[in-house]
Amino acid sequence: MTDVKAVTAPTAASTPFDLAERRIWSGRAEAYARTYARLCAHPSAALLDAAEAGPGARVLDVGCGSGTVSAAAVARGASVYAADAEPGMAAATRRAVPGVAAHIARLPELPYANDTFDAVVGNFVLNHVGRPLAALAELRRITRPGGRVAVTIWRAPGAPGQTLIGRAAQAAGLTRPAWLPALAPEDDFPRTQEGLAALLDAAGLLDAECSEMAWEHRCDPDTWWAGAEQGIGAIGQVLTGGGAEGVAAARRAYDDLCAEFRTRDGLLVLPHGALLARGRA
Repeated sequence: MTDVKAVTAPTAASTPFDLAERRIWSGRAEAYARTYARLCAHPSAALLDAAEAGPGARVLDVGCGSGTVSAAAVARGASVYAADAEPGMAAATRRAVPGVAAHIARLPELPYANDTFDAVVGNFVLNHVGRPLAALAELRRITRPGGRVAVTIWRAPGAPGQTLIGRAAQAAGLTRPAWLPALAPEDDFPRTQEGLAALLDAAGLLDAECSEMAWEHRCDPDTWWAGAEQGIGAIGQVLTGGGAEGVAAARRAYDDLCAEFRTRDGLLVLPHGALLARGRA
C-alpha cells in the first residue's frame, strides 16, 4: 500500500461560523483532553465499525482532537492518518499515537488527493464546520469508490446531561455573545436521524443510514464544569462571556441542578445522545 501524501488544498472563504470556531478552540487542546475528551470518545468503536475500518485499511480521522479515534483505529491494525483545524489538537494526536501523520487542515478543504482512503471517520467534527454539506462532499471526494464515510454529531434537542451547563447559564441570565454566530440557515440541517441521513445523501454518499446512540457519562461535577469554565465550545463562550460575576452565578445554579444527576458517590450520571451515520463513496 502506498503512503498517503499531503497535497496543497484549495482555499475557500471561511464562513463567520468557521472563524468563530477557530477562535473558540485556539489553544484549548489540553483543556479539552482533561475534560470532554472522554465523553466524545464513547462512539469510537461504533464509528470505526460503521466505516469498516479494519486491518490494513487506509483510514483518515478528520477532526482528530486528542487522538482517541486514531488510537482505536491503530489498535485494529489500520493504517491511520489524521487531520484537525486546531494545531494543538493535531499535536496532541501525534503525542498520543506515535507514527500517525496528523496534518493541520480544516474542512471542507483537505490536503489529500481524490480516492485516497478506504475509510474516513469524523467524530463530532460536523458540529464545528460552517458548511456541513460541503464538508461531507469533501470526505466523499477523498474516499475511494466503495469506501465508507462515517460521522457522529450531537442530536438536537440535546439529552439532559448535554444541556446541564446551558440550563445553569440560562438561570444566571447569560446569553450568547454577539460575536458568536449560529450556523447560517442555508447551511443548517435537522439534527435528527432523518436530517443527517438526508445530508449524506445530498453529499453524494450512497446507501446512507443513520442511527441514534444513547449513553450515560459518569463524571465528577468539578471536571464537567471545568471544560465550560475554560471556554470550551459555544457553551464555554456563553459562560465566560458573563465575566466573573456571571460565571459565579451560573456555578451556583449548576450546583443546584447537579442534584438531578448526582449519585451517592458524588459523581454525576449524565445522559447523552448522538447520531451516527455512514454512507458509501
